[in-house]
Amino acid sequence: MAGKSIKKILIATDGSDYTKRAVEYGIEIAKSTGAKLYAIYVIDTRAYDSLPESAPIEYAYLLLRKEGEIATEYVADRARAIGMEAEKIITEGHPAEEIIKYAEENSIDLIVMGTFGKGGVNRLLLGSVASKVIRTSKIPVLVVPIRDVEL
Repeated sequence: MAGKSIKKILIATDGSDYTKRAVEYGIEIAKSTGAKLYAIYVIDTRAYDSLPESAPIEYAYLLLRKEGEIATEYVADRARAIGMEAEKIITEGHPAEEIIKYAEENSIDLIVMGTFGKGGVNRLLLGSVASKVIRTSKIPVLVVPIRDVEL
């Protein structure tokens, strides 16, 4: 990113405690660069595949949507606490693909995300979503590692 200023930062959140550390980093970078903040939560449609046939998909969707609202509102609240605004985005699909798609379509300069998240600590080094975003994104990605967690 040599010579390129950061004007738009996308913080990918899944609402987990691991994401909260990434949120703080993303907001701090936005504060120091004057970048506009975006918070994205992706309803992972693959979650529907693991539901029993008798489970009402509408109920599962509402739960995941509510989780997304809480996760993106957390980012917006943290931004407001330092006098900034964050646009909240909730979309659905495969998380890594949707994060990259949104970033590319909206001229995002930096994607910020945490490790482990909902993938669980059994993932080695990086969660599967973070790993895929790093491998396939043309946009720079800042991955904030976990800390204070025993493996």
